[in-house]
Amino acid sequence: MKKQHKTMMAGAVPLLLAACGGGDGGSGVTVNTLPKHLTQHSVMAYTATTPGAGNSTDSQDLLTAGLGKTGLGTATAPSYADPLKPTALELRRNAIHANYRAILDPSANGGYGRLYGPNIDQNGADRLGEGMIPGKEFIASLDDGSGNKQVVIAVQIPDSFDVKNPCIVAGPSSGSRGVYGSVGSAGEWGLKRGCAVALTDAGKGVGLYDPSDDTVNKIDGTRATRSAAGALSLFAASLSDSVRTLFNTAFPNRLALKHAHSQMNPEKDWGSDTLTSIRYALYVLNEQYASTVPGGTGKAVRFDAGNTLVIAGSVSNGGAAVLRAAELDSEGLIDGVVASEPSAQPSRTTGYGVQFGGADIPIKGLPLIDIFTIANLYQPCAALAPTAAMAESTIYNYMTLTGMNARASNRCAALAAKGLVSGTTTSEQAADALRKLRDSGFSADHDTMHNAHYGLGNAAIISMMYTNAFGRFSVIDNLCGMSAAQVDGTGSVVPVNPTVKAQSFAGGNGTVNGAPASVVYNTSVGGAKSWAFGVSPSSGMADFSLDAALCQRALVTGKDPVGNTDLTTTSSPTLAQSQAVRSGMREVLLSGNLQNKPTLIVAGRNDALVPVNHAARAYAAFNRSVEGTGSQLRYIEVTNAQHFDTFLPFSGFDTRFVPLHGYFNLAMDAMYAKLKNGTALPPSQVVRTTPRGGTPGAAPAITASHLPPFASAPVSTDVIGISASHVIEVPN
Repeated sequence: MKKQHKTMMAGAVPLLLAACGGGDGGSGVTVNTLPKHLTQHSVMAYTATTPGAGNSTDSQDLLTAGLGKTGLGTATAPSYADPLKPTALELRRNAIHANYRAILDPSANGGYGRLYGPNIDQNGADRLGEGMIPGKEFIASLDDGSGNKQVVIAVQIPDSFDVKNPCIVAGPSSGSRGVYGSVGSAGEWGLKRGCAVALTDAGKGVGLYDPSDDTVNKIDGTRATRSAAGALSLFAASLSDSVRTLFNTAFPNRLALKHAHSQMNPEKDWGSDTLTSIRYALYVLNEQYASTVPGGTGKAVRFDAGNTLVIAGSVSNGGAAVLRAAELDSEGLIDGVVASEPSAQPSRTTGYGVQFGGADIPIKGLPLIDIFTIANLYQPCAALAPTAAMAESTIYNYMTLTGMNARASNRCAALAAKGLVSGTTTSEQAADALRKLRDSGFSADHDTMHNAHYGLGNAAIISMMYTNAFGRFSVIDNLCGMSAAQVDGTGSVVPVNPTVKAQSFAGGNGTVNGAPASVVYNTSVGGAKSWAFGVSPSSGMADFSLDAALCQRALVTGKDPVGNTDLTTTSSPTLAQSQAVRSGMREVLLSGNLQNKPTLIVAGRNDALVPVNHAARAYAAFNRSVEGTGSQLRYIEVTNAQHFDTFLPFSGFDTRFVPLHGYFNLAMDAMYAKLKNGTALPPSQVVRTTPRGGTPGAAPAITASHLPPFASAPVSTDVIGISASHVIEVPN
């Protein structure tokens, strides 16, 4: 049935009840209706074709917000007319600038403007000038009936949309980003192809709530008090005025962020939110291009799941969202899936296996918060091991660069005192910490990444945010003694900068990464400090807030890491707190049943944020154990590639790693060819790239020769296979 619908002329009006359709109102024709629980807020036409200030609708476009290739490639963000009162259009412009640059390497030597970027057409040629794409953008929000969920969806329809060949690209945001988080990945690919693009924050986004003045970000990014924002509030903590007053007195200058503190566990709905974004895109297309039903009671349903090609494609957390959406798709909305470096978490660790270079990987498929809380314990100590040292000179060692090595040594000593690592010297303790990471599923390919990842705060930030999110804890709970606030150079809590707060919708990424808030250890000896400066009561040393990291690990496992004893009703944390976190963890695990949809997963072998043994490799094997040989999933593993393309301009990253972004584009191209023309997907394989090398911080320009394409018939030593017993076999 669906294949027949896909070949039906889009100009015809199907008489079937569509996903976004309603009753016929007595006319005999299905009436287009807004999907349930959606509220449409705005419809804007962005008409710019040449770069401008980007502070009006006629000087913005869908892809670059009026900045063009040149503006997006410029590191300095555009200025605001009034930095304390940015307009919604200015915030949109700067949010697109920040989010686009955050998803890829924006440097010319890294390939921007030459191998990818707004100016590069779908065939890889530099033919699009500044790459501006005019069209209309529709903003809506999704609630669940509670009035608290507030998922933001943006549907973009380029002027080049072809009603005779309708297509939709669904791109949920990566990380914890807002609605424009996938503008540089799924958004750019879809708009260039003439598809409608459905972007969604999937319940994350920069929902910054300030308890001190009860202010929020509205859906359009501007700020207002909770009462003034009303239904347009992106997120406000559920606090009475009396409770808020007490909290502000006890913990002044603290902040709350939506992903961590919404008490909704938004990750459990990433898949269903993505499906709703597709339904909204169909609704919008019908409103724009369908004829009015007889009697003038609304628009007919011209586009539906049967005649509109739909690819769900995104990266990282967005990659997990599109996989989950495919698993939940009971309506046949999605035709194909592309997930790059997905945080894909199988719902079980048994019944499948992972082999690398012929050796079994015994620990695989663990939930990502499990891995993050392990990393949060051991990474700073492990980073001091000789085999984990970055290849660059000391100045490019990120732990040294940020003054962290002394605290890392303290962490080693504190772990040893608790019996969590062995050895009497820092070197011995660091080597054992690195073994702990290896034993938990990190590989040798990640050894030299632990330094940078911990130095940049990834483990500490994610461990704090996700334990709060999974357990549905409030900002006032101060889980594991942790909160969020702006800090100064010594790690002390300070009032949030008014300009940072006003511009947070554009400048933040939805995490507690320092802009606008950092993770704060309230119970640090001597007073609250950021996690990086925290002094644990149990050690009396500046050890990166080890006691908090131990608490977060206990929440995930249900056991005290020191002594491996079960949590109780009176332990700290309590058994009830751990049960809440573990319940939320179970809600986000994937079923592995993609319903035989064509799927491409692309991942970098060196990804130390979402290790492939627990995510991409494990999910591919898990899927085969669920779907059997009928599975249409193909897995591409790229050597010399890691999670953050945006880090590639950093000294040392530039010489060692290649961008993964181009392989996302190739995967989208391959999926489109599969769905449009029946071209076979590339088989599962290792793609062997060549790093640029050279001097750290001054690597030579990357060329296409560094980045070989997918092979339609890979050589035997590059073939990734899955055995009859569901073991994925990845060649070294």
